[in-house]
Amino acid sequence: MASVLSPVGYHDSTCGYCSPSGARSAAASSHSVGLTARRLTCADYQAMLDRGWRRSGDYCYKPDMRRTCCPQYTIRLDVCAFAPSKKQRKVVHRWNRYVLEGDAEMSDGPPRGKAPKQPPPFALVGATHTSEAAFCAADAPPKHRFEVTLEPASYTDEKFRLYCHYQQHVHNEPAERSPGGFKRFLVESPLEPAPIPYAAGAPPSHLPRTYGSYHQLYRVDGALAALAVLDVLPGCVSSVYFVYGAAWARFSLGKLSALREAALAREMHEHGCADLRFLYMGFYIHSCQKMRYKGEYHPSFLLDPEEYTWHALGACTPLLDAHRYACFAHPAHSLKDPDVPPEPTPEDLAQEDAAGIMVYHRSAGVVPLTRTRYMQSEYIRELILHAIEGLGVDLAKRVVFAF
Repeated sequence: MASVLSPVGYHDSTCGYCSPSGARSAAASSHSVGLTARRLTCADYQAMLDRGWRRSGDYCYKPDMRRTCCPQYTIRLDVCAFAPSKKQRKVVHRWNRYVLEGDAEMSDGPPRGKAPKQPPPFALVGATHTSEAAFCAADAPPKHRFEVTLEPASYTDEKFRLYCHYQQHVHNEPAERSPGGFKRFLVESPLEPAPIPYAAGAPPSHLPRTYGSYHQLYRVDGALAALAVLDVLPGCVSSVYFVYGAAWARFSLGKLSALREAALAREMHEHGCADLRFLYMGFYIHSCQKMRYKGEYHPSFLLDPEEYTWHALGACTPLLDAHRYACFAHPAHSLKDPDVPPEPTPEDLAQEDAAGIMVYHRSAGVVPLTRTRYMQSEYIRELILHAIEGLGVDLAKRVVFAF
């Protein structure tokens, strides 16, 4: 079943990354192309991520990197090559020790037990499961019951309350007044579930059986402590959002969730998802200090905004330090402030390409673009061309556009 996309066009908005916490820029200095996904296959969304798109609910957007004030580079972590740093290992050990032994025994080291002569090497998947109730030995009950469940994205009042609490007490922002905004942002998803082909046979029960949008719930002694919103796709686990209760801030749950999501992707890969070897961590924004933490996970790679090739973050840093906009494939294309190009005019579409673009027409159904009069409308023509330019012609030919 084909993806169905409704182009929204070019959009200007204020920016929250180059402003004080809780504020936005005075000018509309953030620029992007957008579309609403009525239906989106997981394979097509994977292809969109690999061209710099990202979704918020069913709204998908691609920043105009050359013009926007805070360029947003897609970043991904190779989970198969990922070796957590000492600080990252401490986050896991501190949490495990709290769950297994309680507050009185908290430290940054691994949980107590008969100390081996030589501590075993840190194993990410095993370490993240150590304190989960489903993996704890029956004859050694933990001090706290820690449960992690992965379920298809859905609404509950409990999730909404946690989200409101997070907005107020962690982000210091007004809480959402009604569930509608929460549902649109973190529950509703256009992704069509599809079976995951595990080459190694049936996976353990805690791994997902289908690609799609999920909520990963963290419960401590039955209470919802945190919620991760994830998309599980053919080539990656994509982090969408993470919320947690302020009482758990001392445990660095944001860092713990990143490690757990990397472990999820690696475990799925180890059970036969050969192409799923990355954690997509959203956007890396070098100009925003608070967003640079994503670069602390190695090896990470940034998506080139012109060639859509992947480049090691360390090799990109000198260009990012020296330029507002950095092109890693063609460094000479990089721009310094105040070089802000004018709003782009999308390129015309070749006739042979237009014949392969499918659109939904109310009276004729799904037909080639060339059989409609849409391109005669300057407004619709611009919407279509911006969308095709952002998606690329090959991907644009796989989807159906609807207006």
